[in-house]
Amino acid sequence: MTAEPRVLSGRYRIDEPIGRGGMASVYRGYDLTLGREVAIKILDRELADDNAFRTRFRLEAQAASRMAHPTIVRVYDAGEDSLTAPDGTVRPVPFIVMELVKGRLLKDIIASGPVPVTDAVRYVDGILEALEYSHRAGVVHRDIKPGNVMVTDAGQVKVMDFGIARAVSDSSSTVAETTQILGTAAYFSPEQAKGEPVDARADVYSTGVVLYELLTGRQPFRGESPVAVAYQHVSEAPIPPSEVNDTVPRALDTVALRALAKDPFQRYQDAAGFREALDATIDGRQPSKRQVGALTSELYGPNPRQAAETARSLRQLSTDTTMKRTQAGPPVAWIWAGVALLAVLLISLLFWVLSIQPRDDLPSSVRQVPEVSGMTYERANEALADADLRAIRIDEENTEVAAGNVIRTEPAAGTSVAPDEQVRVYVSTGQEMSTVPTLTGLGQDAATGAITGAGLQLGTITPQNDKDLAAGTVISSDPAEGSSVAAGTMVNLVVASGRVTIDDVRGYTVEAATRELEELGLTVVPQEDPDCAGANPPTVQSQSLPPGDVAVRSEITLTYCSGS
Repeated sequence: MTAEPRVLSGRYRIDEPIGRGGMASVYRGYDLTLGREVAIKILDRELADDNAFRTRFRLEAQAASRMAHPTIVRVYDAGEDSLTAPDGTVRPVPFIVMELVKGRLLKDIIASGPVPVTDAVRYVDGILEALEYSHRAGVVHRDIKPGNVMVTDAGQVKVMDFGIARAVSDSSSTVAETTQILGTAAYFSPEQAKGEPVDARADVYSTGVVLYELLTGRQPFRGESPVAVAYQHVSEAPIPPSEVNDTVPRALDTVALRALAKDPFQRYQDAAGFREALDATIDGRQPSKRQVGALTSELYGPNPRQAAETARSLRQLSTDTTMKRTQAGPPVAWIWAGVALLAVLLISLLFWVLSIQPRDDLPSSVRQVPEVSGMTYERANEALADADLRAIRIDEENTEVAAGNVIRTEPAAGTSVAPDEQVRVYVSTGQEMSTVPTLTGLGQDAATGAITGAGLQLGTITPQNDKDLAAGTVISSDPAEGSSVAAGTMVNLVVASGRVTIDDVRGYTVEAATRELEELGLTVVPQEDPDCAGANPPTVQSQSLPPGDVAVRSEITLTYCSGS
């Protein structure tokens, strides 16, 4: 006997599992209220038992649900159900309801074999388009990786799990603990690995890792443990992609290396800048190998591995007994003197390069305003306090930055100021909200006026047959009346068409036909036809209105035989 499907919150039916991650299981589901297929993500028990996490998870899911973009998997709802264990204990079951996307995970595409360069660029462009939109809305993803990117059957890129990584990372105190929850450190930015505050540039770095993996078939940093990989993100220089896969254009080397810069200020400062650089590679301009090497030195500094290789080569040259002279050479002492001189020059050059690296130290009498845009006000206040500066909060309405997040500062980030200087922090109050007015029962014109008066817009109007309502009377609205929505939201109406649908009742008994038509609100007029042979009981021979839609409360004549 098949068990009844489980239904969450009396609305979402759980069907078969379709995915499994490090923190949740995903199921195909069905929204019984709206009649549509959905994907339902149910959190693992370890996370569900953490009250603080459940609160953060719900708030982040609500923030993600406000984002509507073709490249982002929509979050429809987030809630919490309960499950009673066999021992009688009740435990919470947090879940989110998402758009059901039919396609393949990007990680499965990578695992299937080499990805053509054109496809790699297209996939990353789609990820950056999603990030460009989310960053304007004040939402930083924090966990961009191929496992969080879907490619639909039509080739559309869709990014999922916005906001969830923040709820997870805020619940974790160490890199090891965070990576255990997120499943991998391979796509961490250096600032995430060090446990520092992150902004949109962390997503730029993670997208750079995805680009590198698409181009080369491997991640730029690999190790035996998440901590080992995180260390490499902080301290190691990546090999240019074209040196791993010689089919990769060198123009993409410069893009990937810039995206993977350790210092956030040396990366692309936003997703839009990354997209522009990616698009510029299409024109065929190729930097030289020397230019790529210069960029690597600029972004990552001297490479100690290269110095070690040079020293090893010198040792091999001086001890190789298989090489024969083909001509007279200088005395052996001169050779050793030259080797020593060359070694001294190399060491001096390395010391000089290290000594001229730009220093971040500031005079004790100067402070630098930190970059806090996109942070919550609380975090921004802490960052400014750490810099010996005082935050002055100024609330400002903003449609692109989430409520409670910082829009900008005055003085701007990077400005040098005196200690204890006041910094005006402009904080978004979010988008203006409106309440959908009562519309049911109103005429269409009156409903339109009510919608406009509430600061909303009239959306689609769908007619629906209803025998009890006059044409144009509102039956329902979407969003439902009383809902709190963003100002300017479209409100769709279902209105009475003023018509009902009648069947072909010829051949029915007069009594049955009359009963059916009167239930639709029609006035029935039976009419005898003395010229045809009668039947017992009398049956309808013709009807004055044809089958189909007719006006409500219409009059219909049913003709039946009365002759003998």
